Amino acid sequence: MRKSVFLGALTVAGLAAGAAAAATLDDVKARGTLNCGVSTGLAGFSSPDANGNWEGFDVAVCRAVAAAVLGDQSAVEFVPTTGKTRFTALSSGEIDMLSRNTTWTFSRDNDLKFTFVGVNYYDGQGFIVPKALGVTSAKELDGATVCIQTGTTTELNLAEFFRVNNISYEPVPIETNAEALQQYSAGACDAYTTDASGLAASRATFENPSEHTILPEIISKEPLGPLVRHGDDEWGDIVRWTLNALIAAEEMGVTSANVEDMASAPTNNPEINRLLGTEGNLGEIIGLDADWAKKAIAANGNYGEIFEKYIGEKTPIGLARGLNAQWTNGGLIYSPPFR
Repeated sequence: MRKSVFLGALTVAGLAAGAAAAATLDDVKARGTLNCGVSTGLAGFSSPDANGNWEGFDVAVCRAVAAAVLGDQSAVEFVPTTGKTRFTALSSGEIDMLSRNTTWTFSRDNDLKFTFVGVNYYDGQGFIVPKALGVTSAKELDGATVCIQTGTTTELNLAEFFRVNNISYEPVPIETNAEALQQYSAGACDAYTTDASGLAASRATFENPSEHTILPEIISKEPLGPLVRHGDDEWGDIVRWTLNALIAAEEMGVTSANVEDMASAPTNNPEINRLLGTEGNLGEIIGLDADWAKKAIAANGNYGEIFEKYIGEKTPIGLARGLNAQWTNGGLIYSPPFR
């Protein structure tokens, strides 16, 4: 019954998606700003700083798209969304794209009628517990209270994990990551479960991070990435290839520091030339200026620069590249050719 209600909600949201999908590029250009849906606040991924300026790994994708389309990475209106409100905001046209730790699934792709333009972080669901609880494995959580964000894939994953392992739990439903951390810190739940990257981001904000343990089990596949509405392939292509430009730039050694020099004259690498607009007409094909990708890369750097700046091992989040290394380094990050 629970699953039927969930999928029914997806269907209702999906019916609205097609109506709002027309000519997004024209709307963004006419408006002069990109409306980008983000989280309500997740350290390292999308959160406002002390001055109210949004920054983070997912925010950088929004800024790259704004730079590619409008020539200005600051021309973004950030719209905070929860697990429940994010899809309505996108399907209704309130936002032009969603860049907010959202998992690519069959039902979201086909039932909600959204187009995931790629994966910018390969993740999996995990658990965090206080060290004082004395738990070293998620399989030891029998009878535990677990904080869980509603309207997310984590709800079903959690239920299935406990069912498969023949153990029980008591869910503590919450709406936002901030609410989850408040409840968890207050002892209202023994454990909090979400994407492992989100757990690392949250732990980094604790007063004493070392007092909390991320358990070893990863219980799901969570390919996270930006998404747009079905029905506007032109806009989907722009967001997709902007993300690909950031990924390809890292592979080809194009950085925020050298992109201007490399774009000032053709290099001896034809693909770099096509990427930066000094050769060919890739920009024209997708309705943008020839140097659209150069602007996207100059905004916050290539994929690797963005990763290391906001969530890498030298940041408080402390994430290793792992699956999110370039394919040339044993990871899954890979861009189709720019040709």
